[in-house]
Amino acid sequence: MTNPAIRGSRVGAGPTGERGQIAQAEKITYYFFCSNEHVMSPMFAATVAKEDIPEFLECTKCGLPAGQDKANLPAVSKNEPYKTHLAYVKERRSEEEAAQLLEEAIEAIHLRRARSAESNSN
Repeated sequence: MTNPAIRGSRVGAGPTGERGQIAQAEKITYYFFCSNEHVMSPMFAATVAKEDIPEFLECTKCGLPAGQDKANLPAVSKNEPYKTHLAYVKERRSEEEAAQLLEEAIEAIHLRRARSAESNSN
């Protein structure tokens, strides 16, 4: 037989009894604005110092930076797309340098194969 004292409750339901017994911490709401005109209003504990409140937050709707001053919104940083290893190599080398390096690498492979073939035949 089940215990009637816990009937109808669920895991994680919290304490039973009057809600007035739980002391709520005092909170302060700050408003943050992004350049897409989204408004966020996170709450912070009243005991948090003003200098500990972040100057910028990431907008929860679009991901852009959001600041507290609606007149001076934070600048959107330019995100460079992902570059492959080949793209970085092409930034460092000209076409002529790449052709020369390729030729040297092919020559080195041919020499290595030739030495390997000589040593295997002996």
